[in-house]
Amino acid sequence: MLYIAVKALISGVIVAAVSEIARRSPAGGALLASLPLVSVLGMIWLWRDTHDPVRVADHVQATLWYLAPSVPMFLLIPALLRHGTGFWLALGLGCLLTFGLYLLMLWAASRWGVRL
Repeated sequence: MLYIAVKALISGVIVAAVSEIARRSPAGGALLASLPLVSVLGMIWLWRDTHDPVRVADHVQATLWYLAPSVPMFLLIPALLRHGTGFWLALGLGCLLTFGLYLLMLWAASRWGVRL
């Protein structure tokens, strides 16, 4: 139980740090947020829990495949916000776009013989 709490605390501190840095410097917060910290932490926690190099390698490879469909969200949300769309609607549409692109990626990956 303590191990899960430590993982949650470390992960939460990173999210809080991004938020606080972004309040002072949007570019600084974006830089920290753009680092693959969640992915790296996920790899660390997975390695610590399993010591299974194949599982970690599969996780990292799947992360790469899911990265591409998430990128358009970072183009859509600022465009919507700059054109007067409310934050929650822009965020929701960005997430919806990403979800749709994830489904498309799963379909395409299966057609290409990639197992995710």
